[in-house]
Amino acid sequence: MQQSALKDRIAALPRVRCAHLPTPLEPMSRLSEELGGPKLWVKRDDCTGLATGGNKARKLEFLIGDALEQGADCLITQGAVQSNHCRQTAAVAARYGLDCHLLLEQRVPTDDGDYANSGNVLLDHMMGATTELFAADTDMNAQMDKLADTLGDKGKKPYIIPGGGSNAIGATGYANAAVELLDQCEAMDLRPSHIVHATGSAGTQAGIVAGVHGAGSTVSVLGIGVRAPQQKQEQSVYELACDTCEHLGVGAALPREKVVADCSFVGDGYGPPTPAMLEALDLVAKLEGILLDPVYSGKAMAGLIGSIRAEKFESSRDVVFVHTGGSAALFGYRWALDNN
Repeated sequence: MQQSALKDRIAALPRVRCAHLPTPLEPMSRLSEELGGPKLWVKRDDCTGLATGGNKARKLEFLIGDALEQGADCLITQGAVQSNHCRQTAAVAARYGLDCHLLLEQRVPTDDGDYANSGNVLLDHMMGATTELFAADTDMNAQMDKLADTLGDKGKKPYIIPGGGSNAIGATGYANAAVELLDQCEAMDLRPSHIVHATGSAGTQAGIVAGVHGAGSTVSVLGIGVRAPQQKQEQSVYELACDTCEHLGVGAALPREKVVADCSFVGDGYGPPTPAMLEALDLVAKLEGILLDPVYSGKAMAGLIGSIRAEKFESSRDVVFVHTGGSAALFGYRWALDNN
């Protein structure tokens, strides 16, 4: 499939327009100079709008398009307490007049009041979403199904969105982002060797991989893991990327080696801060005036910085970092940032 055919296929799918697109592609000149590695660029998906922005807006455009086509009147989704995905789902629900039910899992072992009530949680409530807390390691998919049954019995028409918006419909948003980025690189005469970003629920990386593959590009995609071990993360991404290619009608088989995740920057698990993440937040804020988040883009930037210091990239090439947003979560992590 050629890039133009992929665009046509994406354009034919159900979709709403809630993101500010295209997002900017900007140089990070001071950070590049500080690290002495490749020339760094940042794809500003923290600027998608929709309640402080972030990568989920792209996925939700296609997910809400599908929900409305199915006649849904309420949304159900799940995530961690400080979930960026839940916050943006609450925002799009408010925009389209849908009830929103958020199931929040207590994945981070802290009883800090800011974590429980500020940041994304504060915004969830401001936008009218209902929230329900669950202990860590709860079967959240089962809980969503249970709530959907309850709402259905009351005459509602719920639409379940998986955690992170990560199914083939949601990942289409990042296949579209990949095409958008490739167009920007061509217009700016950039030929990046790598696209680097955070990978967690798999949808962002799966979409980018599917989009790059479907467009026939040779750029490498590197996901920096924020939760699962490497083998598990790569397999999840690969399976979803294959599903996304099928959804988009990409006929050529996706080689397994196209999916690469570096999961050595996770630390103690999903959410808990790491020294490398805190350093990345500090460097990017002070050198570029860009706010990362403590769960996703902060650890992804830590991975990018670590890879540059380990000389894993050619210094003469360009590298694009996809900023997936999430700065609202910083206000829930004051307990970690104050001690930095």
